Amino acid sequence: MVGDDAIEKLEQELRRGAVVLAVLSQLGTPRYGYELRQCLVEGGMPIEEGTLYPLLRRLEAQGLLTSEWRTTSAPPRRYYALGPRGEHVLSRLSESWRGLTTVLNQLLEGDQR
Repeated sequence: MVGDDAIEKLEQELRRGAVVLAVLSQLGTPRYGYELRQCLVEGGMPIEEGTLYPLLRRLEAQGLLTSEWRTTSAPPRRYYALGPRGEHVLSRLSESWRGLTTVLNQLLEGDQR
């Protein structure tokens, strides 16, 4: 029998790819990190700061996001938004996700335990 620790690790693996899609989906409008995190939490996708900020930097380095510091309010905040390449990737990943969930739902509905 698989223990709770093993199940938690498997759940983390499932979430890992979904988190990228979730983050990209919320950056059609520029958002700073904490605001983005709150949107994800409120949408049912909790994410730790230690996961979110490195992910944002990685996605920016990959050319998917743009960022800018806004110093008009205190404290200064770094806002992230989808770049043109990020919009394309979001579209492709969304399409892939929808296809995958359709197939998995069909497989799970056919599960005869």
